[in-house]
Amino acid sequence: MVLTRRKKIALAVAFAFLFVAGLLLARRFSTDSDASERQQLLQLVPTESAAVIFLDLEQFRNSPFLAKLYSWAPLASEDAEYAQFVRDTGFSYERDLKKLVVAISNNGATTNLLAIADGKFDRRRIEAFLNHGGQPAQQGRWKVFHLHAASHDKPLSFSFLSDDRIAITDSENLPATLASATVESGHAEWNAHYERLAGTPLFAVLRQDSSMQNAFNSATPGGFRSPQLSSLLNQLQWISIAGKPEADQLRLVAEGECLSEPATSQLRDFLQGIVMLAQNGLNDPKLRKQMNPDERDAYLEILKSADIQKIDRGEWKSVRVVLAITPRFLDMARASALARPATDTSSAPETSKKKAASGKTKAQKKK
Repeated sequence: MVLTRRKKIALAVAFAFLFVAGLLLARRFSTDSDASERQQLLQLVPTESAAVIFLDLEQFRNSPFLAKLYSWAPLASEDAEYAQFVRDTGFSYERDLKKLVVAISNNGATTNLLAIADGKFDRRRIEAFLNHGGQPAQQGRWKVFHLHAASHDKPLSFSFLSDDRIAITDSENLPATLASATVESGHAEWNAHYERLAGTPLFAVLRQDSSMQNAFNSATPGGFRSPQLSSLLNQLQWISIAGKPEADQLRLVAEGECLSEPATSQLRDFLQGIVMLAQNGLNDPKLRKQMNPDERDAYLEILKSADIQKIDRGEWKSVRVVLAITPRFLDMARASALARPATDTSSAPETSKKKAASGKTKAQKKK
């Protein structure tokens, strides 16, 4: 059958349409698949958790910010023991880790840890490596290896949940820990916060309890103490901290949520006041003379990027703080970290010289 020119054009248009539609559908289902994997991983978190930390390293890996962060921080590959581990198991977290979720639960004075990771694992080589530390125990359908490591003085154990998913926990009963995530009623509150953080490759969600309050009250920077700030933070029922790379910067978003309108208003005003005081302090002429100009500019850059708002979500009220972590700040932090050991070691020879000189003087007097 001979095709006319009009039929050829119509057929070409039809093929082009099908090709474009196929690309769009592939992109759509690829995105949905990634979101589904993320959600599936988060659903393994025990519902009684007090804190959940999530990292999508696949999403982070191609960002210029991660390259900058790797150049700033010491690489694990420089460690001889880690290099040997990579050779024995074939696993390198920089290359093979895809997604990671860590859940922390507080039961009175006891803290429980569960970490689940997706990645590319050579199961045969990893299990052979772990067998050197002792034979695994069978817990339900899981083969559990005991590690020579601990968390809060509790021994850690390891298991493959599938060929591309592992679990590490300090629980003595891995099946019971995983089963605690199946309580449907407990997922609703967590899922509401996960959905709000959709598309964010790095985040932590904290549900307030007495242990978290004590941690916040004791972990203040530079010994700073503010009863007013502690009181306002203790009224927050949920806290989330998220990081998203944007070019060579990291956009940090912290949000505190509670049911009290006055508490969120006061917290917003308090934080805005701190930012203003810090900016005024850095612009003080006397401090400018004493401070390293690059260090001052890095701090000012972060403070100028600060955006503090109060958000009304009906019954729930939130305070959101947005900051930009820039390459200049990382460079300044690295320079400060490198300068510290040099200062400490430089004083050692001077001390030894003084002791040697003192010894010579005493020896001369005895003579």
